[in-house]
Amino acid sequence: MAERFPACRSILFVPGDRPDRYDKAVAAGADAVCIDLEDAVAPGRKTGARASVARFLANRPRPSAAAVIVRLNNPETGEGERDAGALRDQPPDAVMIPKVTTAEGVLRTSRLVGAAMPLLPIIETARGLENAARIGAASPAVAALIFGGFDLSVELAAEPGWESLLYARSRVVHAAAVSGLEAVDMPSRDLRRTAVLRAEAENARRLGYSGKVAIHPAQIAVIHEVFTPSAEEVERARRIVEADRAAGGGAVALDGRMVDRPVVEAARRVLARKGAGP
Repeated sequence: MAERFPACRSILFVPGDRPDRYDKAVAAGADAVCIDLEDAVAPGRKTGARASVARFLANRPRPSAAAVIVRLNNPETGEGERDAGALRDQPPDAVMIPKVTTAEGVLRTSRLVGAAMPLLPIIETARGLENAARIGAASPAVAALIFGGFDLSVELAAEPGWESLLYARSRVVHAAAVSGLEAVDMPSRDLRRTAVLRAEAENARRLGYSGKVAIHPAQIAVIHEVFTPSAEEVERARRIVEADRAAGGGAVALDGRMVDRPVVEAARRVLARKGAGP
């Protein structure tokens, strides 16, 4: 069922208590928009935000310019349960689950929102990181894992920098790969220096991430540039796949380099991300 939810290079967050920004966010060019009912909304505004999200989902055009995700409050709390209840009649395209610590937490959320709802667990606690592979494999509804580095850094008493979170980032990629899932990197808080965002995104892509969370529309273009294969990469991937076909699946040389099964699978992944798969 998670196959119905597309892989995302970018997920743009918008506060749940700002319904005036919903349509603008959807039209901003991101692959998906996440309306946040959790951290972005003060406790006294959650009921109103929940109602605004339900109205938006009831009236939005389908298909929309971007997939619409809703981040619940922690499903282990009353607020999270009320969020889930509000989405049953007007479901989004996926639900993002904060503070996931166990596979059972994923299954409980699936029961709350409905078994057909794609789920995006956020790995942002020390216990969640320990159980990341189990969380990814908890249900066919899990569509991707999100790396929540800011909350995790607090639990680890670590700086939220690249080096200090490298082990955690790598572990989330590994956990996603175990179940054949995509992994989406944490956002960059630096809204002014494009070079910082680009460096983070390029490092995350090299590590195995397929996309990155955005907290401002201005970040989308850089994220897409980094996570979209270049024309040269796509052309080489096509040639590799074609050479593999011609060789009947056996090892073959291309441009003086050996093409074997891992190289072919990497090429197919490039084509799939470009939307140009054979």
